[in-house]
Amino acid sequence: MDRKKFLTYLGTGTVALAAASTGLDGIADRVKAQQGTFHKPNKKIPKMGPLKFNPIEPTSMDDLVLPKGYSYKVVAAYGDKINAKGDTFGFNNDYTLFFPIEGEDERGLLWVNHEYVDDKFVFGKEIEGNYSKAQIEKMLYNQGGSIIEVVNGPDGWAMDTSSQYARRVTGLTPIALTGPAKGANTIGGASKVQGTFANCSGGATLWGTLLTCEENYESTSKAAKLDETHYGWVVEVDPFDEKFQVRKHTALGRFNHENTCMGLARDGRVVVYMGDDKKDACVYKFISKGKYDPKAGKKNAKLLETGTLYVADFSKGAWVPLTIEEVQKAAGDDQESLAKFQSQADVVVNCHDAALLVGGTPTDRPEDVEISPFDGTVFIAHTNNDNHGNMHGHITRFFEKNDDHGSLEFQFSIFAAGGIQSGFSAPDNLTFDEDGNLWTVTDISSSKLNSTIWEPFGNNGMFVIPTHGKNEGVAFQFASAPVEAELTGPSFTPDEKTLFLSVQHPGEETEDLSKPTSKWPHRAGDSMPRPGVVAITGF
Repeated sequence: MDRKKFLTYLGTGTVALAAASTGLDGIADRVKAQQGTFHKPNKKIPKMGPLKFNPIEPTSMDDLVLPKGYSYKVVAAYGDKINAKGDTFGFNNDYTLFFPIEGEDERGLLWVNHEYVDDKFVFGKEIEGNYSKAQIEKMLYNQGGSIIEVVNGPDGWAMDTSSQYARRVTGLTPIALTGPAKGANTIGGASKVQGTFANCSGGATLWGTLLTCEENYESTSKAAKLDETHYGWVVEVDPFDEKFQVRKHTALGRFNHENTCMGLARDGRVVVYMGDDKKDACVYKFISKGKYDPKAGKKNAKLLETGTLYVADFSKGAWVPLTIEEVQKAAGDDQESLAKFQSQADVVVNCHDAALLVGGTPTDRPEDVEISPFDGTVFIAHTNNDNHGNMHGHITRFFEKNDDHGSLEFQFSIFAAGGIQSGFSAPDNLTFDEDGNLWTVTDISSSKLNSTIWEPFGNNGMFVIPTHGKNEGVAFQFASAPVEAELTGPSFTPDEKTLFLSVQHPGEETEDLSKPTSKWPHRAGDSMPRPGVVAITGF
């Protein structure tokens, strides 16, 4: 074990204590013994090739900086028209997911989340007091998601604004509810709600639709005078079929969702992993009651309506069911809790409180959760938590018992820890490449970038971390974001020749609109920074 990896492990308190008492060899032997049947041989063999780029150094440049041989092109930015109807690309784009169009090699649909608006850039000023009706509509329209058609032509990737598919799903779109909270008193008896917003990350389903997640919904619902219980859910959209009813699956719980990651239990039930992006929040998974049927196509969406939601208890390596029976049992004689939780609808609506009540482990902002396509292990990005002195975050790796996502037992390890020893801080979204590498982007607060303990990292960036071999757990920097921006939503095309990536909130700390702190993407005619999605090529 080299010094860099040793220091990475010492960045985690429990491992540091163990190292002091038993030595690293002792730890390694004990971990292998404990894993037992928790870790099986690879399901898919990674190519395990060398890194395809020369890592870059941290920088504070106002550009998307990439290794030599790679380039990017802005595909869409805030305000761009996306279709003939005149719909426009929303603000602060986040998660992206590419859907190839059948029979086309260089064309597809790109779903893009829009997380929140920045008043000064959207309205031209900070709004004090109540928003007008027109301002509320504009705020809601510029969140949600965009479906754009993209094509790789002679000049690189670009939008096809004549697309029959391109459209918006916004905070104004009528959306159906499914699952235990549908029509429940705890959400005012609603079976349909207005819109989706605060859309952070998401995930793909096994049947060709997408799941977009509502994260920090509180401020928008308050400003728009909307019922807060109607937000904080997982929303399903079919990018190819506008007639597919957009729906919120309440069985998956209501909290500050970062993303979803879908897999299968050994018996064929659908499993969805999720993180709750706030300090001292929990990690969840949902297991459907029914089994996935590949022949049923999009009818499989019904599987997300009935099943059991679980929360992770790290101290016991157990998934604890979040059922009304377990919650009431844990409440005991606590009359306040018993009054709060009288039905399964109450449990899913007040998911965070229910999770802590049954013994869910509060963690350090669990954001993206992804299943490795190579060995089935589950990676969780814990961004940071200054309540615990965890300023730089870490990435956890779950080993489900018997390599079964339907198991209710697990072991876990710290895969990588942020800090100056590893070169990254605040890991956020995750994805994998064909070589078995984990890609992560970082989310250092724009107000803290290039200052105090975050000064060595420069701007936010993107890093590649091998999950196998001699460099397992070691981070190599691939990209650096523009000033005060965050890189989000990395999504490869199936051939991995293109990586779509969002550049979110460049110039976020701007105070004087005549002197923006960033001018990215530096397009002719732009008078302010604009969040946008890029296509990176050169792989």
